[in-house]
Amino acid sequence: MTVEQNVLQQHSQKHQQTLLNQLREVTGTTDVQLLQQALQVSNGDLAEAVAFLTEKNAKVPQQDEATYYQTTQVGNDRYISVGSQADTSEYLPHPALPGAVPSQGDTNVIDLTGDDKDDLQRAIALSLEESSRAFRETGITDEEQAISRVLEASIAENKASLKRTHTEVWSDSPNPHDRKRMENCPVGLKNVGNTCWFSAVIQSLFNLLEFQRLVLYYSPPARVQDLPRNQKEHRNLPFMQELRNLFSLMVGSKRKYVDPSRAVEILKDAFKSSESQQQDVSEFTHKLLDWLEDAFQMKAEEDREGEKPKNPMVELFYGRFQAVGVLEGKKFENTEMFGQYPLQVNGFKDLHECLEAAMIEGEIESLHSSAENSAKSGQEHWFTELPPVLTFELSRFEFNQALGRPEKIHNKLEFPSMLYMDRYMDRNREITRIKREEIRRLKEQLTLLQQRLERYLSYGSGPKRFPLADVLQYAMEFASSKPVCTSPLEDIDTSAPPGGTTGQLLPALSTAEQGPSCTLPEGLSPAPTQAPSTQQRVPIHKPFTQSRLPPDLPMHPAPRHVTEEELRVLEGCLHRWRSEVENDTHDLQGSISRIHRTIELMYSDKSMMQVPFRLHAVLVHEGQANAGHYWAYIYDPHQQRWMKYNDISVTKSSWEELVRDSFGGYRNASAYCLMYINDKKPFLIEEEFDKETGQMLSGLDKLPSDLKAYVKEDNGLFDKEIEEWDTLQARKAQQEKLALAAATAAAETTTSPQPMSTEPSPPDSWGPQQDPEYMEQPSPTDDSKHLQEDTERAISKAAAEKQEERSPEGLLTAAIKVEYTRLLRFAQEDTAPENDYRLQHVIVYFIHNQAPKKILERTLLMQFADRNLSFDERCKSIMKVARAKLDLVKPEEVNMEEYEMWHQDYRNFRETTIFLMIGLELFQKKCFVEALMYLIYSYQYNRELLVKGLYRGHNDELIGHYRRECLLKLNENAAGMFESGEEPEVCNGLSIMNELVVPCIPLLLVHDTEKDLLAVEDMRNRWCSYLGQEMEPNLQEKLTDFLPKLLDCSTEIKSFHDPPKLPTYSTLELVERYGRVMASLSRVPADGR
Repeated sequence: MTVEQNVLQQHSQKHQQTLLNQLREVTGTTDVQLLQQALQVSNGDLAEAVAFLTEKNAKVPQQDEATYYQTTQVGNDRYISVGSQADTSEYLPHPALPGAVPSQGDTNVIDLTGDDKDDLQRAIALSLEESSRAFRETGITDEEQAISRVLEASIAENKASLKRTHTEVWSDSPNPHDRKRMENCPVGLKNVGNTCWFSAVIQSLFNLLEFQRLVLYYSPPARVQDLPRNQKEHRNLPFMQELRNLFSLMVGSKRKYVDPSRAVEILKDAFKSSESQQQDVSEFTHKLLDWLEDAFQMKAEEDREGEKPKNPMVELFYGRFQAVGVLEGKKFENTEMFGQYPLQVNGFKDLHECLEAAMIEGEIESLHSSAENSAKSGQEHWFTELPPVLTFELSRFEFNQALGRPEKIHNKLEFPSMLYMDRYMDRNREITRIKREEIRRLKEQLTLLQQRLERYLSYGSGPKRFPLADVLQYAMEFASSKPVCTSPLEDIDTSAPPGGTTGQLLPALSTAEQGPSCTLPEGLSPAPTQAPSTQQRVPIHKPFTQSRLPPDLPMHPAPRHVTEEELRVLEGCLHRWRSEVENDTHDLQGSISRIHRTIELMYSDKSMMQVPFRLHAVLVHEGQANAGHYWAYIYDPHQQRWMKYNDISVTKSSWEELVRDSFGGYRNASAYCLMYINDKKPFLIEEEFDKETGQMLSGLDKLPSDLKAYVKEDNGLFDKEIEEWDTLQARKAQQEKLALAAATAAAETTTSPQPMSTEPSPPDSWGPQQDPEYMEQPSPTDDSKHLQEDTERAISKAAAEKQEERSPEGLLTAAIKVEYTRLLRFAQEDTAPENDYRLQHVIVYFIHNQAPKKILERTLLMQFADRNLSFDERCKSIMKVARAKLDLVKPEEVNMEEYEMWHQDYRNFRETTIFLMIGLELFQKKCFVEALMYLIYSYQYNRELLVKGLYRGHNDELIGHYRRECLLKLNENAAGMFESGEEPEVCNGLSIMNELVVPCIPLLLVHDTEKDLLAVEDMRNRWCSYLGQEMEPNLQEKLTDFLPKLLDCSTEIKSFHDPPKLPTYSTLELVERYGRVMASLSRVPADGR
């Protein structure tokens, strides 16, 4: 057999095995012969094979689909219950597992059609027990599972009509400085339309430095550089070149993230999909590695010189295992190659359990017997060679036979950061079999002990069971209670006839003193104290709705008659029995713990810890079966920390965050792929060093010459973009200065009084400089008059204190000191949020934020240099002195850029305050649509301020609360419109969601706060609750088109509408309105200002 034939045969076998694995995963069928028959009938077409198996399985009676989807939410009118049946059974828990069809001979089926109330109680108890068991195993409630199943099934059903038309592509920030890479931070990948799967896979591979080097230094075969000779070469070689370009940009780009469009488009074209939906990520990953393998195979065949070609992709990602088994009584043994190893998740708690199950198929006991004629079949897998990069595909989707649809598995699956593969190696076959047999024996003992323990912990024969020790304790308490001599019915009239007329025959007890002694003789009735039409009723104790017991009801039942001898014997027995039960329970629990510990340590000896694999990357999927978001956690061995790669966002992470998002059982996210690397092969992640200097290569030095030139060209374009942006901004700033200078010159030519501001007008010699915009006032009669009075008051007070000092310069110094003392007192005062002195004067804001002394002095000097003080001779002389002092200030004494920066921050603070004030006012008026943008921008601007200091902005928890509440109100209103079913209302509701709510969801996800995450889950659950309900086809189509947008978990921020235009407020008006709205808030978080 030639090398080419051998390669073709290996590819054919690998393709056949891949199809079998996919078919087994999709349909849940484990019969290999049936799977092969389906592939043979369908000629290898996966979709036809699934249809063949589904049709075959459909002959089995299945549960009615409407019944399968019923969920109950009694007492909660927030969500519409899913299901179409309206009978009373909708409000009863199902005793059987969802999807299970009880047979006639099933003893667990309880007949609820009769009148037996005990049957009903048993059914309810059985359902609660089953729900409790499922919750203990998965950590997920039945309600959450039902919602998730309905969501996944509905989207799968409407797959053909589901069009994730992201015509609104995530837009780049127009400011290139926002897209500039920080130092040596990793480079992100832009999501160019449902390509988060590509980013997750590529980042995981790129951070394998050996793989990175192989791609960067790949050169196409010389014979195909001019013209590829076949379709494979025509496709794979351009893809390899685009992948090289992409990797080079990820190494040396100055950009924060780069665009992978070219490589993605080539890969997508292979699927010839006319739809814009997300493809199966496993399929794309297989295709990606296949193409890489083919490209390197061509190069390897060209470079060979009579030797067998070595493909670096095969050596890096492919291993071999020995299949040892029995087929119809005949033993066989063969070697197979594997790449990504598939593992089933359902029914297992950790990765080792998945691996143990995957290594054994069928009746494996026949392998160890010498009987050649046994009809049993089975096989074991033993790894003979593990690849340096070991990848596990976690199958978190199973096929629902009742519905013919895949659905997501939410079960928790733990995996270690260090995985020892010794127990699965062929060289350890015998010792592993011995240990497995020992574990099997221990687990049998464990099961027996747990059953015995359960009898102690769940004692009783009815639906309600209790720990036996508690039962004995209760019996002891009852026996020890003080005996009573009367029947509990003696003080209650039981002669009332049926029919609910008891209340008419019995008088009401108005006070506790009336008690049983007030019971009237039979046949008599009390004199009426009210109008004849008013009837009084005896208060009836309702144990589930009344929290306080009636005063005449005994707290505990007690025996009627018990002698001291009986009590002594009974107490002695119960004490002894309870001690025996507690000792037995303690012994059983101790034995169970010891067995668990023995099983855990079974493979902990050094001989079974020689093949260590360290976790390199975890690829995570959040969403349902046919829609969702992907990202990756990748370990940085040099920084010794985990990094989160989420499209353009690359952030520091932790093992705790990885566990929360990857194990499953929390939210709707879980790992679908684990990438381990051989810990004894450091070359996989080792950096490259310069042979001459011995220094580590970084940046452009890691690239070959052609890619270095490519990256330099791209960096040059980016530098040019930054330069053009800076030039444009400088031109705009110059134009603004000229406009301000013209306005100043025009203002100086008029003789009318000028409006006064907190920071006064500068002297004439300053040229184009002018008052800050935030201090411009509408008229000289409101704010300017108040500020003028404050300034003149400071001058008068200084003049009164400085009788001996009559010079204008001395009075100016004293007045500035008086004014500063007044403002400092305001800054030091601990006030309520509605009395924010920072809004009253810029100096208070500066003192709060520890502005430099020179900034404070110049700002106060500007206040006393204002022309509005020239109404009397004393103020006029002080104004002239202040202006003269400003003329004498040298540029090096006060950094004018810093001065302008501080005043710009204050302008931003006032602007943020106005956004917040208007947003809160609109929120209180229930104008949520109008309020949202004000609250969104106030939160974003406020966070930018708080980065510089705690007192630069307002309380972020306060703004975050009302931003979150506004989104929840909008979601509630939009959902109500959708529920109406009226076309205009439905369109209006979806428009609110698409234009306002959905674009804001990434803002809630980006900071990962618990309250924001819960709000997002609340909004999503509201809409997911509609799935499975009967509705008009057009509503169903709108819902399935909208849901993927709502469920998109990307934290990339879309471009918003421009911020609302703000009106101009005087300082007095702003302080008054802000104080009024803050005082009216019903809920203000306590932390911070």
